[in-house]
Amino acid sequence: MDNNQEYFMSYEDLEIHRLMLEDTSRTEMYRKVINDNRKYFNNKVIMDVGCGTGILSLFCAQVGAKKVYAVEASNIANIAKEIVKENNFVDIIEVIHSKVEDVVLPNNEKVDAIISEWMGFYLLHEGMLDSVLAARDKFLKKDGEMFPESAAIYVAPCSVPSLYQKWNNFNGTSMSAFAKYLRMGKNNKPEIMQVQSEDLLAPDVSMCWINLKEDKISDLDSFSIEHVTGVSKNGKYQGLCLWFDCHFPVICKDNTQAILSTSPRSPVTHWKQTVILLPEEQELEEGEPIAFQLDMTRDKMNSRRYNLQVSLLDPETVEHSIPCSCHMTKCILIKALVLQQAEQTMNEIKIKEDQSDILKEEDIDDDEEMEA
Repeated sequence: MDNNQEYFMSYEDLEIHRLMLEDTSRTEMYRKVINDNRKYFNNKVIMDVGCGTGILSLFCAQVGAKKVYAVEASNIANIAKEIVKENNFVDIIEVIHSKVEDVVLPNNEKVDAIISEWMGFYLLHEGMLDSVLAARDKFLKKDGEMFPESAAIYVAPCSVPSLYQKWNNFNGTSMSAFAKYLRMGKNNKPEIMQVQSEDLLAPDVSMCWINLKEDKISDLDSFSIEHVTGVSKNGKYQGLCLWFDCHFPVICKDNTQAILSTSPRSPVTHWKQTVILLPEEQELEEGEPIAFQLDMTRDKMNSRRYNLQVSLLDPETVEHSIPCSCHMTKCILIKALVLQQAEQTMNEIKIKEDQSDILKEEDIDDDEEMEA
């Protein structure tokens, strides 16, 4: 069995679909995007890539889509057909049991929009985005829309007390040695878990931004970031936390940008967060610098998986951002200089504004004298 067959068979597990459907943040965001922006779907031809049970296709049909091609490669397509019939949308939604790469539409028809929930853990796990971009190149009109249209991966250093803290006092005993070896055994595979926002040790940084309307499949092969930051509070540096945001090309009725976020600061989703655990924790104080390089590379043997590699760097040898929040002497001096220049600029602006006000008053006085 090749990797693609194994992947599609995994999606015949109904528990996976139940988990996705019951993910309120995920499902309600897609429904809100569609309901609040009906002009993109009403009387339009839509393609749903990897439709699963067909929930997104149903949402599109409910707001008046003219035609929905619901493409699903796994055998869950047979259940999707029953669900479409159950909702009386057989004339609107056509479930196509096929890989989207093999689909041929009647008369080489082009679609007005492509919608898909393709995201995996840390965004790219499972590699389904490849199929969405292939569908875009093959079926989307030149002025067509992608839902979502862009996505970004974020990284932040973190603590994971939920994994290790309990072992310090476990049923009246200290099991810290066990926790140490447990940590060492976990650093070969990312942990999928919910990270609390208070366990983030520093501001997050964007690792990559993906434009679904323009990027090529080859653009997804590798991403890398080298970053240094100052710790924002005292804590145990135990790993790097990864999450993603997806942006839709619309504004919702409450006048907010339509964003599906899996951040620790957002409501929990079934994706949770991905944590790359360090083999040894570091006790850090506020302002202490952290430097790391994170490489995300597509696996050569299985294109649906990525290899994540973290290198801990010496903050002394890495270029810092300006201004930097760490407490290294050079960063403190640069930050003070930047603040001084900003204050000087504000003072200069205020002086010019005061001079302008004085000139305006003199002009008013001259006008009053002339009138007199």
